[in-house]
Amino acid sequence: DEEARQLSGVYPLPQAARIILGKGPKSIIIKRGENGSMLVDHKGMFWVPAVPLNDAVDPTGAGDSFAGAMVGYLAAKGDLSPESLRRALYVGTAVASFNVQAVGTARLSRLTPHDVSHRVSELTAMTHLEPLSRSIV
Repeated sequence: DEEARQLSGVYPLPQAARIILGKGPKSIIIKRGENGSMLVDHKGMFWVPAVPLNDAVDPTGAGDSFAGAMVGYLAAKGDLSPESLRRALYVGTAVASFNVQAVGTARLSRLTPHDVSHRVSELTAMTHLEPLSRSIV
């Protein structure tokens, strides 16, 4: 989020995102550390929280593991649609959550695709809400 603020010259992230989008990109991703990450495009915002952990040890490298996992997912899919970008945020968030559970790359070196899929499923279950079938107002 600090990079978005520096690039835009403003503090509120929604406003910073609009300024950055005005410079040409179709979408931007803002990492927010322990507050998750957000995807912003001209249609709106999509936010993914960080995985709540009781055993976080060291945040060093979490942002890099987030970015690497996200880009790796997108490269494997070969798709930059808004839906793929949203899914990539979940994958990046899941991998970053494993990163903070140990010092260095110890936890990441034992990571399996099943571990990542399971963590993505847990995060999805925590954040997914079915649309309301009728108005509550």
